[in-house]
Amino acid sequence: MSDEPNRGIGDDRPGAADDPWSRIPSMAPAVPSDAGAASHRAGAPPRTPGAVPGRVRTAVDPVAAGPGGPTGRTVAPSPLDPGASRDPHRIHRVLREEFPLTYDPLLRAWVLSRYADVAAALTDPRFTHGHRPGDPPCDDAHVDIGVAALGAVAERTAFVLARRIAERGQADLVADFCHWLPAGTVAAAVGVPYRDMMRLVRGRAAGALAGECGGQIAVREKALASFLANVLTDPDLVAALRDAPAGLVARAWTESLRRDPPVQIAVRRTRAEVPVSGGTVPAGAAVALLIGSAGRDPERFRDPDRFDPFRDDGDQLTYGSGRCPAVILAGLEAEYALRALFAAMPRLRLADGFRPTYTGLITRAPRSLIVRPGG
Repeated sequence: MSDEPNRGIGDDRPGAADDPWSRIPSMAPAVPSDAGAASHRAGAPPRTPGAVPGRVRTAVDPVAAGPGGPTGRTVAPSPLDPGASRDPHRIHRVLREEFPLTYDPLLRAWVLSRYADVAAALTDPRFTHGHRPGDPPCDDAHVDIGVAALGAVAERTAFVLARRIAERGQADLVADFCHWLPAGTVAAAVGVPYRDMMRLVRGRAAGALAGECGGQIAVREKALASFLANVLTDPDLVAALRDAPAGLVARAWTESLRRDPPVQIAVRRTRAEVPVSGGTVPAGAAVALLIGSAGRDPERFRDPDRFDPFRDDGDQLTYGSGRCPAVILAGLEAEYALRALFAAMPRLRLADGFRPTYTGLITRAPRSLIVRPGG
């Protein structure tokens, strides 16, 4: 996994385009619930005629400026600023507090960073672009595969991988486990031979199982790496989750998706003008939704920077709530990853002095996860 700012999904494929937007996992809108729509309407400020949406140094209309976009920089920091890969949370904090709506010339998009706005945009039909696993369109996009069958495949794959590294003195769970479990689970589920797994599973085999969500394998890799990093960093949490029921593991998984989502930025385009915090997004505009920022919004979550599976205000925006194979598999892989690793390596812990380093701008996860299998 690279820490280069413009690399993301598919960045290990030769000839990948330099444009970071070409690798952003697309996410499609869904019909909002009454509660979500009501919350969105309640939080939307009244429109001020003639006002410039967001806080922008220049009043250049990005649409009227043509394909090149405006030349002025916003007062707000950009999620693509130098150093953002190392510490995006400081930038997100400034955006949430001071610039809830701003136009970013680097992204060529309007930026939303508060939980209420990002959550609403992910399900509001006035925003449209792409496909998010778990949204209602998924219900008709996939073959019918039983949860029990998926669970059995995920469990078997996780235990095989865990046993292969159990006897080592040191291992990297990102390279030796997280990189293989999502792909291996899909390969086994559709009968792809092991030797052909990495060649086929990201194409035909993945599509056979997960339809449009097949490309989410790389997202599941990153999400799993963050999940294991969050758990293993806290010895008390390791003890609590070692023999935990599935419900508690699922809460820990949701909490990891909230605190460290694998997809940091999702793209939308407005169908109409949309009032949001800080102003109004114009019709026909590209909008960057900062999922990473929304998950750490203190207006929505208490002590948002803390990883706490026991919190009673948990939520995540990486996936929708529908029954999509990609979403179901991600949760099953997280559960069986923990069970397999702890069963094969009861004394598993992080290597002495090692702390996970998260990298990435569009997608984000630990670069490595160095552990001592024997304690």
